[in-house]
Parts: sequence; C-alpha cells; structure tokens
Amino acid sequence: MHNGVTGTAAHAKESPVPRGRVLLVDDEPMLTEVLERYLKREDFEVATATDGEQALALARRWGPDLVVLDLMLPKLDGLEVCRILRAESRVPIVMLTARGEEADRVVGLELGADD
Repeated sequence: MHNGVTGTAAHAKESPVPRGRVLLVDDEPMLTEVLERYLKREDFEVATATDGEQALALARRWGPDLVVLDLMLPKLDGLEVCRILRAESRVPIVMLTARGEEADRVVGLELGADD
C-alpha cells in the first residue's frame, strides 16, 4: 500500500516547537556545556555568554524568556548584570553561584533575581 509519502520524509521526526529561550551566563565552560545540553534536550533554545558585558548585549538582542546568571563573572559581575537587566526587563533571573553566603543570596534577590 502506498501512502503518497516517499523517501525519508515518511520517517523524519518533526522538530519540536521550542519551549522558550534560556540565556546561560557563566564563565565555567564545563558547567555551561552540561546545562546547555540538558536544556536543549528538553527543547529549549539556549544561548550562552561568558562575561557580564556579553550577557547584557545578548539579552538585549535576543530577548530570552529566562536568564540563568552566575554571580562571579569577568567584566561585569552577576549582581551588576542582574541590576541592569531588572531595570530594563521583567525576564525571570535565576542566580547560579558557588558562593553559599546568605548575604550574596539576599543581595541578588534585592536586585531583582527571582531565585
């Protein structure tokens, strides 16, 4: 029986609609690579930045739905990036940091981070 579809088109998997855009901002390549892989596997579009200046430029140009932001970044630290992003946008911001001090968490939340 012929269904009218020929070649590999009959077996091609449709590409899923992206769930949203996530901007990952971290200067640690291994961590960024792992997070990017997980997010892409869940059908998110992902862009990465390795410093604060690059993060701001990319956020302004690309319009992410979520920003995952490290605190310790070159050029502009994550707290400053958070402050600037919050002044320009309501995009959700999740802080990602190895620093476990409560003061860092409080400052990040006061500057507008969502978590």
